[in-house]
Amino acid sequence: MNFHQMISLIPLIDHIQVASSALAVTSSPCKYQLVIVRQGHLTLHFAGHEPIICSQAYACHPDQGDYTIQVPRTKIVDYVIITYTMLPEDHHWTLQGHLTTLSEIKIHYMLDEIIRRTQDHDPLTVWEDTTHIMRMRMMLERILFIYLHESDLTHEKKSASESIEGTISYINEHYMLELTLPMLARRAGMSVGHFTVLFKKMTGTTLMSYLYALRIEKAKIMFLQTDLLAKEIASRVGFIDYFHFSKVFKKKTGYTPSEYMTGHTKI
Repeated sequence: MNFHQMISLIPLIDHIQVASSALAVTSSPCKYQLVIVRQGHLTLHFAGHEPIICSQAYACHPDQGDYTIQVPRTKIVDYVIITYTMLPEDHHWTLQGHLTTLSEIKIHYMLDEIIRRTQDHDPLTVWEDTTHIMRMRMMLERILFIYLHESDLTHEKKSASESIEGTISYINEHYMLELTLPMLARRAGMSVGHFTVLFKKMTGTTLMSYLYALRIEKAKIMFLQTDLLAKEIASRVGFIDYFHFSKVFKKKTGYTPSEYMTGHTKI
């Protein structure tokens, strides 16, 4: 699969389904499906083929026929099935199989927007309807682009050090978001154990210690350059709980947030 096929094709969303349990899915001619896992993992079963375990996304082609989705009994699973059409229909669209991404957060944001818009039942004017269709089309095209591009990237062989360096760059840019060890390890293409050892070897510290130190440095800058309340700053640098933020701040700086604000002059 490559980008050349997308140049002359227009993706249009036909239907979107949010699910968290087992499901039997019917395949239709010229209708493609994108299964996107938002939490946990699931297993796809196509007749005559080995079960396929999916933790990120899978592109289903109508030639594969009907299939079922199974979810683990003891795990929470959340997934979305986007059924879409490629126009013109007589053009060849071959996307099929596992898809991986380094940008799950971006895709999930777009999914939230698509779901919200498809569930909005307020009547639309002709102009609003046209705008709605165009926006949905652009978001689906963006999602497909990300999966195509980043699936190619993850298939390239990278050294372990490059993967950790990429993770560090990602943390430095997205420190304010909810970042977990399993998510970052998967992003680097490693097991949690292997990732933990290599991260500490390259940085001299653990993942969470690195992340907390970065967040506290960002918070210190905000204390000096803004008039935001401490609770607002805590939220902006990625701490959901203010008490936890205050505890980490004291450990890293020797001051409580209020002591730091009192003892340091704003720039």
